[in-house]
This record gives sequence, structure tokens and C-alpha cells, in this order.
Amino acid sequence: MSGNESRLQAIYQITNREPIPPKAPKRLEEMWATDVFSLSKMQSCLPKEVFKSVKKTIQTGDKLDATVADVVAIAMKDWAIAKGALYYSHVFYPLTNATAEKHDGFISVQGDGSVISEFAGKVLVQGEPDGSSFPNGGIRSTFEARGYTAWDVTSPAYVMETDNGITLCIPTVFISWTGEALDKKTPLLRSIAAMNKAATKVLKLLGHTNVAPVNSSCGAEQEYFLIDANFANSRPDLLLAGRTLFGKPAAKGQQFDDHYFGAIPERVQVFMQDVEERMYRLGIPAKTRHNEVAPGQFELAPFFEAANVASDHQQLTMTILRHTAKKHGFICLLHEKPFAGINGSGKHVNWSVGNATQGNLLDPGDDPHSNAQFLVFCGAVIRGVHKYGPLLRAVVATASNDHRLGANEAPPAIISVYLGSQLEDVFEQISKGDVKSSKHKGIMNLGVDTLPIFPKDPGDRNRTSPFAFTGNRFEFRAVGSGQSVSGPLVAMNTILADSLDWIGNRLESDLAKGTELNVAILSVLKEVMDEHGAVVFGGNGYSEEWHKMAVEERGLANLRTTADALPVLKEGYIEDLFQKTGVLSPVELASRFEVYAEQYLLSIEVEAKLVISMAKTLIYPAAVKYLTDLANAIACLKEVGIAFEVESAEKVSTLLKSMTDSVTKLTEALGKHDFATPEEHMQYAAHTIRPLMDGVRKYADALEGEIADDLWPLPTYQEMLFIK
Repeated sequence: MSGNESRLQAIYQITNREPIPPKAPKRLEEMWATDVFSLSKMQSCLPKEVFKSVKKTIQTGDKLDATVADVVAIAMKDWAIAKGALYYSHVFYPLTNATAEKHDGFISVQGDGSVISEFAGKVLVQGEPDGSSFPNGGIRSTFEARGYTAWDVTSPAYVMETDNGITLCIPTVFISWTGEALDKKTPLLRSIAAMNKAATKVLKLLGHTNVAPVNSSCGAEQEYFLIDANFANSRPDLLLAGRTLFGKPAAKGQQFDDHYFGAIPERVQVFMQDVEERMYRLGIPAKTRHNEVAPGQFELAPFFEAANVASDHQQLTMTILRHTAKKHGFICLLHEKPFAGINGSGKHVNWSVGNATQGNLLDPGDDPHSNAQFLVFCGAVIRGVHKYGPLLRAVVATASNDHRLGANEAPPAIISVYLGSQLEDVFEQISKGDVKSSKHKGIMNLGVDTLPIFPKDPGDRNRTSPFAFTGNRFEFRAVGSGQSVSGPLVAMNTILADSLDWIGNRLESDLAKGTELNVAILSVLKEVMDEHGAVVFGGNGYSEEWHKMAVEERGLANLRTTADALPVLKEGYIEDLFQKTGVLSPVELASRFEVYAEQYLLSIEVEAKLVISMAKTLIYPAAVKYLTDLANAIACLKEVGIAFEVESAEKVSTLLKSMTDSVTKLTEALGKHDFATPEEHMQYAAHTIRPLMDGVRKYADALEGEIADDLWPLPTYQEMLFIK
């Protein structure tokens, strides 16, 4: 390959880069949670009664005893200072999918001019960042700046080490002066409480007398791309939009399936080991790493944790991936579709519910047909997904995720439930009014004596389903790679709380009439399947037949774009759901719509402006230079009697004219601002701006295939995806 000077320089820097040597391996036990102010560390430095009080709050959700704050603050400060921290930060999660923090020093100036390290209980419990500068959807005006952070004792504090120092980080909620949630953590904690209340009631109706608090769990599989920083820094689209707005696919993509689960490149594996060490020190249980389907794409998956802690850890994971990538000369891309023509990235959220006394409530056991507890909770999920499927689509709706959902690489925008053949058969029996048996595991005999005979699962997996049962949990596969998992967890917890509350009321009524428990359970589950069984689907979610059947025969929503999905948040039945469960007030819910609609519109506006700028200042000059050189060559050859074909010049000229015409149309369309509602504006962005952007790209990518390689101004797909 040739390449222009900047691309050649980038390739030289990459191929002659001094590799970062892998660190000497450490034992997991030596690293685990060393940077976390964990229960075990609290126990070693807190008075016994104080520790018992804090532990009770963490494990049972009881109200925090305010009198212990000063003692905890001193112990936390001393521990952090011993680790090298000079600053502390209330870490919170605004409505941006990012993490926010403000650093304050432990310093306190004394009357004689000396200083001491100080950290009081009131500072631990409450902070005050600006409540109007973060997205708030109209909850706070610009001149109304007060907002509060409040310590979330259920998520452990930790120290974050960077090249610039060490900071004590305290997970907090973020609320306005008027009390509304301005963050993603507060609704998550409320949704867990609502689900716990409804689940506890149902468990007691099922005959349990000892019921520990019920919590949801989460394990979020994180997909991401790694691109060398020398290339990424030469691409304005990657730097500002997180995806390539131009780029002709390389001759080789993922068609050979040779990258998926292949040998991890050495440079990438050193990066992964560095990431994992930082995660282990922060108590994040990274478990799996591998190459993903697309070239340059990888995955990291953690072990399950309580939903609130898992959500905080997921935010930390994204931060660690980005920061560590820079150390290793990479840019980590968490955009859902950074490259056209190859797979994008998602974040599969594995979700379940359970407690210390009854265990995993979504574990079917060996005989799910006779496991009433499991059937009730699974039936509640089925009802919730059917009734509130559009909400599940709305909470994963972003401008970036629109590029992924519905393509033949990710779940469709139609939300359905996959149960597997075993459970589908059980619930089919329930819908007929009786349930007698379960399909059992078979035996896999591979016909080779040296290979073991092993049990075969009673059902296959379905990668096309957006909401699939996978053994003892549901996997929500539509979540975007760069999203916070809090929104999806809030939705799942809340719809489960609503369904369990409905089931609990029905069971309570039937039992009061003298109905036998198992008869009452079968009756309510039959009603669930009669009214909501349409959401269960085990076939190919990518097929046109399913799309037609889902909408026309089953009445499921197909919300293809964010512009279609976000208005669901304004529906009355969604407002009622969040209000009656106490998860979001009408004002808080309305603010979410306003914030997410604005983020969608701003994302597309940024991309459109980049398309115009890059087409005019990078691609157009390169095409003109090539066309000029080609025209001069043709003229010179003609003078010496050599007839040279002019079709190439004519083709480039035609493509260049088409691209500039498309840029003009996009520029004019981007100037329109007279929209009556955000909904109208979003539809315009989805169905006018985005197609015009695609039109510019079509001609620009065609020009890339015609222009001399040494004139092309942008790193190519071939270079970015295959040169490591």
C-alpha cells in the first residue's frame, strides 16, 4: 500500500512502536479489592457497633444510622490517605451515560496557618455539585443551580489511581434541591426496593416464612473496538462522533469468521491484562475475555453482582477501558456501530433476581414444570415484557444504537421473549390448563471413545432474540455498548415489580376464597399466557416473516428508530407504571424524555456537521487534486499521440459533483429549526437528515475506490482494522 504522508507516518509509528511489556503475573488473591473500602476493611478499622450498623444497612437495606457517619468518615479518610490519596470525590451518574466527579482536598487550614487532613461525616454523607449544568430536562432552570449528592452506603468506596495521583471515590446519588432524581442511580435503587416489596409478598403467599431481601443481579458483557491512536487521531469523525462517517469497506472484513474467538493479538492481550488488574484491584469480577466477530473487536464479561454495584462497576469498566487504551496507544471505541459493513458492539445485560433464603428465583431446576416458584417469577417476566415491551425498547434507544438494532448482527427492534424449547413447552401446557412434564437434558455422544459423554441442555440458545432466557437468567441483548446499564435495569426491575404485584393480588384474592395454592397459581399463569403469550417467540428474529407476524398477528410494536421509541416515555400507562411503583415521578419521567430527545438530536447534528466539514475540507480537495493530475496526464499523453481513456476522469468528476450536490442538500436541511415538538424534530432527523448524510457518504466512499491511495486523506478501514 502507498498512502499519503500522514497515513504512512501513522503506520510507521505503529509498526515501529516499542511494545509495553506485560507485567509480572500476580496472584488474584493479592490483587482482589485492594483499592476498595470493603466490609472486611471496615470491620478491621471500625468499632464493633458501628460496623454492625453499616453492615446491616448494606445487607438489608435498612436506613443508615446518621450517628455513625463521623466514625466511618475518619476511618475511610485514614485508609485512603494510607493508600496515597490527597483528594476525595463524590462520584455520581448524571443523565449522560457518563460518570461525573468533583475532587476536593482533605486539607483544612488552621488558625496558625498550618494544615491538617480532615473529612467529616457531613461531608461524606452529602455534597453539592451544580444541579443545572447537567442534563435535567427542565427540572432545574439555569439560574437554579443547587443540587445534592448523597452517599450510597450500599456501593463501596474505592481509591482510583491514575498517573496524576490517587483519589478516594464515594458512589453517590444526585438529586435536585427540590428532591427530584437527576441521575441514574436513584431510580435504580427505587426500582430494587419496589421489586423487593412485590417479590417478598409473592414469596410469602407461596408459603415462605423466612424471606430475605430480594435483589436483582447483573452481569454485563461489554463489547468494544480497539483502534491504534495514530489512526484514530487522524479521523475527526472517530474523535468527535465515535464512529466513521466515511470509509469504504476493506476487501476482507469478517466473512471468514477467523477473528471470532481467535488468538488474541499480543499487544491487545497485554492491554487486557492491564485492564483486568485494575478491575481486580477495584473488586470488579472480570471473568471472560475474547476476540469478537468483527476485526478489531473484543469482549470483556464480568461475573454476576448485585444490580446497583454491578451498575457502578460497569461505569468503572468503561472508564478503565478508555484510560488503559490510551496507555497502550489505542483508542477504545464504545460506539454501537463504529464501522460500516462489519458487526457493531452491544452490551448484553444478564439479569436475574434472588435472595439469601430462596436463592435464584429464576432457576428452573431439573423439573421446571413442578417448580411453582420459578414458574410464577418467569410468568411475571413474560407478562412484564409483553405489557411494557415498548418501554424496554425506549430505554435502549440512542442515535448510535439505531445503527445496530434490527441489523442481522443484533436483536431486532421488536421486543420478544425466547424461553427455549423446554420452557416453551411447559408454558404451552400451562396455556392449555394443565402442566405435567418437562423435557429433560439429553446425552451428547460424540462417537469418539477418548471424548467424554456430556449432558446436552434441554434447549438451544437464540442469538436473534432481544430478551432470551439462558439457563437461570434473562439476557437483554439490545443494550448499547456505550450505555449505562442503569436504565435497562430500572425498566426490568420495575416491570417485574408491577407484574409480581398483579400476580400477588390475584393469588391473595383466590386464596382468600379458599382456592388451593397450586390451583390458584395455575389459574393466574394460564391468564398470563392467554393475555401475554404472544410475546414468546423461539424462531428467527431476523426474518421478514417474523417482522410481519409480530406486528400484524401478535400486535407487538416495531419501533425502528429512537424517534419512534422515545415518545413511549410520554405514554400514560408508562407514567402510571413508574408512579405507582414509586420509581419515577411524572416530572422525573418527563425530564428523561426531554434529555434523551435532546441527546439524540445533538448527536445527529454533530455527525451531520462533521459529514459536511470532512467532505468539503478533506475529501473534496483530494478528489480535485487527483482529477487535476489525471487531466494533466491525459493531456500530456495526447500531445505525444497516446490516446488515454478518459472514463476514469469522467467517473471521478461525476462522483465529485454528486457528493457536492449532496453536501449542499444536507447543509440546507440542517438549517431547518421550526419544529412544533421534539417528536417532530426527531422524525425529521431520522428520516431527512440521516438519509442525506448517507447520500454524501455513498459518493465519498465511491471516490475512495477511485482516487489514488497516496492522495486519500483519511486512514482506511484496511489500515485501522488490520494494522495493530
